[in-house]
Amino acid sequence: MQIQLEHAKQIAELETKVAFQEHAIEELNQALVAQQFILEKMQLQLRHLAAKLKDLQPSNIASQAEETPPPHY
Repeated sequence: MQIQLEHAKQIAELETKVAFQEHAIEELNQALVAQQFILEKMQLQLRHLAAKLKDLQPSNIASQAEETPPPHY
């Protein structure tokens, strides 16, 4: 009788641990899904930003090397 009671306690502990682990795994899965969504959104934003930078027109201001020297030279 004592052995059966001990086994019942061990089984209850194992069931509790499994339930806790299932809950933890579900929370981790939800966090991973959220992070994946954020990552995909950031990748899309980065591609959009890269396309905008690529399409920018060059500046109308000449660089220092292209500037003609002032007349007093």
